[in-house]
Amino acid sequence: MAGRGTPAVAAVEQAGLPFRLHEYELDPAAPSLGLEAAAKLGLDPARVFKTLVVSLDGGHVFAVVPVDGRLDTKAVGKRARLADAAEAERVTGYVKGGTSALGGRKRLPVLLDESALEWETIVVNAGRRGLQLELAPADLLALTGGSTAPLVRR
Repeated sequence: MAGRGTPAVAAVEQAGLPFRLHEYELDPAAPSLGLEAAAKLGLDPARVFKTLVVSLDGGHVFAVVPVDGRLDTKAVGKRARLADAAEAERVTGYVKGGTSALGGRKRLPVLLDESALEWETIVVNAGRRGLQLELAPADLLALTGGSTAPLVRR
């Protein structure tokens, strides 16, 4: 399948973890790339997660939240703010709409919204637009050294 060569897919393959890839035709004009992915793949948007780059105290962290939710930056840190697209690309090596918490330029701390634990598997970006990676939330946490927290504004 095209796209298997992304650093994110390679990271999961090297760890020997079970996963599935989901590929779809991207509409660059879609108002929400994450909601578009969920719709095109026929998945519950609460099970599809977007990876956001957050600037915090001079560094960066990944906040991984459901595509139908809004990140509460205060849940990440008092002075947290979303990185703009250029900053996120510079830090991760991934383009907007293709950001993955796996296989990036730098290993950043990962915060996963606690709602992920309600699912047997979740779907996250596989490192390029139009390619999603399905894996167990526990495997994502183990691979990234991440932790869970309530990150979505309710």
